[in-house]
Amino acid sequence: LQKLIHLLQATDDPLIQEQALITLSNSAAFSVNQDIIRNLDGLSVIEEMLSNCTPKVKEKALNALNNLSMNIKNQEEIQVFITQVCRTVESAPLNSDVQLAGLRLLTNMSVTSDYHQKMINSIPCFLHLLSEGTERTQIQVLKVLVNLSVNPAMTRHLLIAQV
Repeated sequence: LQKLIHLLQATDDPLIQEQALITLSNSAAFSVNQDIIRNLDGLSVIEEMLSNCTPKVKEKALNALNNLSMNIKNQEEIQVFITQVCRTVESAPLNSDVQLAGLRLLTNMSVTSDYHQKMINSIPCFLHLLSEGTERTQIQVLKVLVNLSVNPAMTRHLLIAQV
């Protein structure tokens, strides 16, 4: 895992980055690896890939963070990136794999109300995706919105959002 993280930092080759992220994502299916990746500062290295111009690299980075977000301690670190993930979802092409990967990560991060406040500014985008997206996008957006809606502090923000 350490070598993968170093490889991810050292290369500019999108194909190598994509493969390293896929491997990290698959490794994150095991809870012991989730802790190891966090302790090796892997979360911030993966987060750096969100600013990559290659859509496949962005998508794989979001998938890796999604798998890593199944761990509470990882969520505490990933929450710092929520605003960036929301911007990625908003700027990604409609119904794209990048957009769906971002929405899946936001779904996991919104299961508890701990980080809902960080998603407030994206509510209009979520509602737009709900009306304009394909069924896959709509389902993923609905998961985020349902998670947000169980938090009474979000009610006002959900009801006043301009679409």
